[in-house]
Amino acid sequence: MKTVQGDLIKLALAGEFDLIIHGCNCQCQMAAGIAKAIKQTFPEAYEIDCQTEKGSREKLGTFSSVSLEREGQKITIVNAYTQFHWRGRGVKVDYDAIRSVMKLVQEQFPEKRIGYPLIGAGLAGGDWLIISAIIEEELAGLDHTLVEFSG
Repeated sequence: MKTVQGDLIKLALAGEFDLIIHGCNCQCQMAAGIAKAIKQTFPEAYEIDCQTEKGSREKLGTFSSVSLEREGQKITIVNAYTQFHWRGRGVKVDYDAIRSVMKLVQEQFPEKRIGYPLIGAGLAGGDWLIISAIIEEELAGLDHTLVEFSG
C-alpha cells in the first residue's frame, strides 16, 4: 500500500487516480466526513447511492459506483457499503463488508489507479491496522494508494 498526504478529491481531479473508494453507510446518507465532500464535488455519486434501497442490510459488502468526467479527468467513484448506520458510539464499520467490497473492486477494476481515505477508521470507529491488512490482501497486485488527509 502506497501512502501519500493530501486531499483525495483534489488528487483525483489532478489525474492521480482513476477510481476513488470511500466508505458509506446503508442509509443513503452522505452527510459527514469525506462522503459529504464527495457528495458536494460529485453529486452523481450521491444520486447513485440514493438509487439503492435505503436501510437495506443486503447492501453491506457491496457498492454503487458512477463514472464521470471532471476538469478533463475521467473518475469512477465507488460508494463502498462498509457500515450499516452512523448513529451511536463504538465501532460501526463491518470488517467483512470491507473485505467483500475490496474483493469486488479487485475483480471489476483491476486496471484502475485507486485512491482511498482511511476507510472505516474515522467516523466509523474501526481499527486501521485490521482494515489496512484487509485492503492489502484484497487489492494485492493493484495500483492502490491510501491518502491521509492534509488540507
